[in-house]
Amino acid sequence: MKKQGGVALSGLLFWSIILVLVAVLGMKVAPTFIEYQKILKDAKATVNQVGPESTVADVRRTFDKFAEIDMLDFKSSDLDVSKDGGKIVIEFAYEKRIPLFWNVSLLIDYKGSTAGS
Repeated sequence: MKKQGGVALSGLLFWSIILVLVAVLGMKVAPTFIEYQKILKDAKATVNQVGPESTVADVRRTFDKFAEIDMLDFKSSDLDVSKDGGKIVIEFAYEKRIPLFWNVSLLIDYKGSTAGS
């Protein structure tokens, strides 16, 4: 007589719960990561659009235009604008707190720079 192989109900429930928790976590984290990617894209587009002779105010104004198009809540006042070797470099860092359940939340530190572009 062959022994039947399969999944027990308890194993199925356990792995289903794990899968649902990972999916919910992914659905909560994904929007913040997408927002970070948009901010980085807008910062790189700003550096590409403005010239090396631009002022900090010009850079912030240009970033605000890109951020308005992408509907970002991130403000240009949170950017650190500097020059490195005659090139404009934009850096930013911020925290995002994602409430998970009860009094448990996930804190993510996002940092970005246009120095590599």
